[in-house]
Amino acid sequence: FDWPLFWTFLRPQLLALSAAVVLALGAALLNVRIPVLLGQLVNVVARCARGHVPTYLREVRRPALRLLTVYCLQGLLTFGYIALLARVGEQVAGNMRKALFSGLLRQEVAFFDATRTGQLVTRLTADIQEFKSSFKLAISQTAGCFVSLYLLSPKLTALLLVALPVLVGAGAFIGAFLRSLSRQAQEQVAKATVVADEALGNVRTVRAFAMEEQQAGLFSAEVDRAGHLSERLGLGIAAFQGLSNLALNGIVLGTIFVGGSLMAGDELSPGDLMSFLVASQTVQRSLANISILMGQVVRGLSAGARVFELLRLEPPVPLQGGVSIPSHSLLGRICFHRVSFSYPTRPGYPVLQDFSLTLPPCQTVAIVGPSGGGKSTVAALLERFYEPTAGTITLDGHNIASLDPSWLRGQVIGFISQEPVLFGTTIMENIRFGKPGASDAEVYEAARLANADGFIRSFPEGYDTIVGERGTALSGGQKQRIAIARALLKDPAVLILDEATSALDAQAERAVQEALDRAATGRTVLLIAHRLSTIRGAHLIAVLAHGRVAEAGTHEELVRRGGVYAELIRQQ
Repeated sequence: FDWPLFWTFLRPQLLALSAAVVLALGAALLNVRIPVLLGQLVNVVARCARGHVPTYLREVRRPALRLLTVYCLQGLLTFGYIALLARVGEQVAGNMRKALFSGLLRQEVAFFDATRTGQLVTRLTADIQEFKSSFKLAISQTAGCFVSLYLLSPKLTALLLVALPVLVGAGAFIGAFLRSLSRQAQEQVAKATVVADEALGNVRTVRAFAMEEQQAGLFSAEVDRAGHLSERLGLGIAAFQGLSNLALNGIVLGTIFVGGSLMAGDELSPGDLMSFLVASQTVQRSLANISILMGQVVRGLSAGARVFELLRLEPPVPLQGGVSIPSHSLLGRICFHRVSFSYPTRPGYPVLQDFSLTLPPCQTVAIVGPSGGGKSTVAALLERFYEPTAGTITLDGHNIASLDPSWLRGQVIGFISQEPVLFGTTIMENIRFGKPGASDAEVYEAARLANADGFIRSFPEGYDTIVGERGTALSGGQKQRIAIARALLKDPAVLILDEATSALDAQAERAVQEALDRAATGRTVLLIAHRLSTIRGAHLIAVLAHGRVAEAGTHEELVRRGGVYAELIRQQ
């Protein structure tokens, strides 16, 4: 658990937290005072019952009003510290969620290749919620319990403190085991969440293959494993709390025995007896709460450790920082010089080896080759989703590693993939995602250039049409044209088309291809395609094989050579 990092989230709430602790201490003081006032009231009642009935109302009024006042103050203080703790807990949890989500978005793409989305969502939601609940309980219970114990009579306190070393020792011994078990249980819950997230997010695929029962069985197995671990954790916590309560009840029984001996010698009045019994119950509850608190803190620390583990991650490629090329001197000349690369999840399998290629300004360069040959990897490296293992990539002579990634992705490069990702909001907002500050007129112009304005205006809601989760309310061609409009909105100097028409039917492909041809005008275009018919007009075609350029030239030149490209043409 990273206490210094936690302090950075807690520090802004220190004033409210201090006020909550003060109010909790005040409530605890009044809780200790209540048995005394009850004892005084019982003394008055007992005295009046022995012969002072006529003066009962007058005698009982003052202790009753004092007790009622204390009850009211105790209620107000309890309300105050619980409300403040709720505010502090929500503020801390909210800031942790924001920081975690922001940190996750800054991570390199390789991080998401190795980490499943469902596990990240679990840490972002369930783990922070678990930690927040433990934090609030720890503050409120600790303040109340220990103040109540401290303010009891010396003899009673001395007797009860005998149990504390036993509790602390047992807690330290069992706590390490329980934290490990709690972490395993939480990670298993995250695995079950991953299964549910993937099945529900890809429900069409599940339905198409009639895999509902298989997915339900897989989810059930993961939930059962999580339940088994949670049951073991529950047994461990229950055993600890049970043993703690056994020891505490023994201590309280001893104090009652001592009190009974004092009563037998007429050393206690009826009011003193009431105070003693109520105080004993208060002590018992306080110490019992400490043992319960221990179990909750175990869960909270484990959940917090999982969250802080992600918060400490620093992305290898920062989102911002570096130089940018002035727009008036930006040409769009891209050079790959002896670039080699292996995916971090498969370090022993190089995808590119000594790959060299130049994209002249305002020209279209197509990359073709067999599936898995590294074509999309070239685009990912240009976007700086990954860093090359060796070699350099330059833009107008500047190594892209020295350029501001935010400027490079946000203003220079437009990326259009085979399966465009749309968000579950309006068409207007999806297009404006490419340039958040764009005006409506700019959005309309981008849609017109992408051949999307016509079908968008045919919808009853027009540009305010909700596209559904991941764009499910639109056809493949419509989604692709919206993605093209989104890329064109920022007027990029470089356009990456990663098999942008391969998943479309002939009619949709024609509409999208017209939009792409219009978009390519005056821009450097990196075109990646399986369908060789879409790249015939490229200024340069590079054939990628075994991680490097096997041959390059125009369509006619490559066909005449009769090499790899000509063989790919014959296969199609």
